[in-house]
Amino acid sequence: MTRLEALLWSIALPGFGQLLNKKHIKGILFIVLEFLINMGANFNEGIRLSFLGETRQSLEVMNMQWLMFYPCLYFFAIWDAVKEAENGASRFTFIPFVSCAYFVTVGIMYSSVTTINGVFIGPIWLPMLSVIPGLVVGLIVKKLLEVYIHKKK
Repeated sequence: MTRLEALLWSIALPGFGQLLNKKHIKGILFIVLEFLINMGANFNEGIRLSFLGETRQSLEVMNMQWLMFYPCLYFFAIWDAVKEAENGASRFTFIPFVSCAYFVTVGIMYSSVTTINGVFIGPIWLPMLSVIPGLVVGLIVKKLLEVYIHKKK
């Protein structure tokens, strides 16, 4: 399994990358946790409504307390699958994933009150957009740490 395969299958559903890496117990655990959080948050209905442009209704049907668990599970499962597929991952490979989890969680917290040019973005789109600065910040921090450690040697 390549890192890219692990990454893409884990993006599709947390746990798939672990199953493909032959980490069956961990994979099943991630799938079960994803299912529980998804159902508790009413996430799929929120996604459906958001894709139909019904972002206010999406906010009304979703349980934000449950949704707050999703980013950490999601990005941890992705990182874990990539790490297992990589065999000898860089010391700081986890940082962009952690940064994305933080930024997406903050995106969820602000999603009920944030508008852009008067348009309510909602609990699906704002957290998804938050991946971009999370990834950028995470990659910058990762690079800075790698440079710092290299100079220290």
